[in-house]
Amino acid sequence: MDTKYLEIIKAPVITEKSGMAAQDNGTYTFKVDVRANKTEIKLAIEKLFNVKVESIRTINVKPKKKRVGRYPGLTNRTKKAIVKLADGQSIDL
Repeated sequence: MDTKYLEIIKAPVITEKSGMAAQDNGTYTFKVDVRANKTEIKLAIEKLFNVKVESIRTINVKPKKKRVGRYPGLTNRTKKAIVKLADGQSIDL
């Protein structure tokens, strides 16, 4: 496997909502690198999981304000990709 693709795809998002979407209509959610574009994400998913990607939607998640004791700060910004696979394709997570 190419490490370039592993740097783009960080981790799958495993929640009840993403699990239901995967079962119902074949869409999977991943945390991805904030600098990655849709073309790079599509290529990485197709190479890593050996599937055919139909479409991709991306979401930039803004940082939230948090406090640790008296020190204010921000969480890290992230990017999520919602990937729809072609009919009959699936990914085991």
